[in-house]
Amino acid sequence: MDWDQLKYFQMLAREGNITKAAEKMNLSQPALSRSISRLEEEIGVPLFERRNRGVILNEYGAIFLEHATRALSEIGEAIQKITDTVDPLHGTVSLAFIQTLGSSYVPELISRFQKQFPNIKFQLYQDTTKRILDQVDAAEVNLGFCSPQEFVEHLDYALMVKEELFLIVPSGHRLADKKEVDLVEVSKDPFIFFKQDTALRDVIDKLCEETGFKPKIVFEGLEERTVVDLVAANLGVALTPFSPNIDVGKVSLIRVREPKCFLNIYMVWKAKGYMSPAVTTFKNFAMENAMRFNSNIGKGF
Repeated sequence: MDWDQLKYFQMLAREGNITKAAEKMNLSQPALSRSISRLEEEIGVPLFERRNRGVILNEYGAIFLEHATRALSEIGEAIQKITDTVDPLHGTVSLAFIQTLGSSYVPELISRFQKQFPNIKFQLYQDTTKRILDQVDAAEVNLGFCSPQEFVEHLDYALMVKEELFLIVPSGHRLADKKEVDLVEVSKDPFIFFKQDTALRDVIDKLCEETGFKPKIVFEGLEERTVVDLVAANLGVALTPFSPNIDVGKVSLIRVREPKCFLNIYMVWKAKGYMSPAVTTFKNFAMENAMRFNSNIGKGF
């Protein structure tokens, strides 16, 4: 049993699909299957149940995953501590973030940080909130920027961004000239939504539920630009953060009075996990700069 076998097992357990897991690990499917088979032979029991569309952990696999994750985390921390001892300010920060932060927030934050600490490097990953929480919990990344709706007990959180969501409607919409509206006023309108598992989808689902209506969803987009373009094409209305790139000649941005519509972004890290000097330095920098970023959100609207 070796490090690679444990990593392959952990990835397959998470993905539940040999093809997807092999792609994530840059392996061929046969190589991954052979590694898992050897692991099962060594342990003496099967760890997965095969299904038509993939695999799921059986009771033995669930037990082994718990201990394998702990072992990988301990070994990873040991390697990191040794690296830090050799050169504490030339480390690497592994950072995962949701899609909405990729266009400006994360690049700007890292750029400002590296002006002060040019020798600290970054490994960046973009994923959904759920996957990011799993990655932080498994010590696969040092820090996550995401929008959890519920907090995991053994992770720590710091609010970084409180970003207002605006209603956007086509320029010819009945509410286009309004400055403020209640969300219920568009309860009968078709909606352009964000795809499942995205941070914005989770938040908007909850806002509609709190308002007391189930939206009529006509399209689900992955990126804000796509959603805005579809609203401009008169296909529906949407909730989205403010962006200076929105063409106000084609859509109108309207502030929502009730309910208050905000996307809360948290920085997340493992509560009792090892944190290198490089990661600690970046975490503190991000927290110190959170207020500055929030003060600029929506400026000029």
